[in-house]
Amino acid sequence: MRLDKYLADAGCGTRSELKQNIRKRLVTVNGEIVTDAGMHVNPDDAVFLAGQRVCLTGNRYFMLHKPAGCVTATKDAGKTVMDYICEPKKDALFPVGRLDKDTEGLLLITDDGDFAHALTSPRRHIDKTYYFEAEGVLCADAVQKAAQGLSIGEEKLTRPAVLVIQKSDSAQGIVTGTLTICEGRYHQVKRMIRALGAQVTYLKRLSIGTLSLDCGLQKGQYRSLTEEEIKACHTNLHEQIDVT
Repeated sequence: MRLDKYLADAGCGTRSELKQNIRKRLVTVNGEIVTDAGMHVNPDDAVFLAGQRVCLTGNRYFMLHKPAGCVTATKDAGKTVMDYICEPKKDALFPVGRLDKDTEGLLLITDDGDFAHALTSPRRHIDKTYYFEAEGVLCADAVQKAAQGLSIGEEKLTRPAVLVIQKSDSAQGIVTGTLTICEGRYHQVKRMIRALGAQVTYLKRLSIGTLSLDCGLQKGQYRSLTEEEIKACHTNLHEQIDVT
């Protein structure tokens, strides 16, 4: 790996900043001052920047129990999901995909751009399950209609989805349940439930692919993914590649 990329991947700065530091003779490799940013280094090389050892720690993956009221972005005029993250080199981290401001639940935070791109790519159809509460009465064949695909005002129907109705009180006009989709259209769950006759009042993402929200995480809390969870996520992405 090029020296400047090695340092950038370790979170030491931008490539341009690091090239300047290298030219200033602030970087050593195995005890020798290096002035060539293109020099190739190995993971077991002793790389120092301004006297501090630099090591690649690998990509980081976190699950956040996103609360309502914050924006899924790295920067915004208001509160963002990143305000709940307290990690070294936080600027390298970002949320994967989006959850609406008023939606709660599972959100992945990482510094792995390839992973994030694959997980949100329309070429892959990763299941995402949401719990919803809604006002109104769903049509009698709502489960079947969801499974066939719905018109939500776009050229194409939604892909087949799995609707599970947990409670339906027609007298009070309240319905609760889960909806599993494999797309990421704008406000998709809310629009699908509306097409079936009700209006979502509460929405929470429970799972993405093989990964489920840790029930021990309170709103605003997060934790690192386990090695098993990371491996399962990557395996799921590999299995879904080039699905049309």
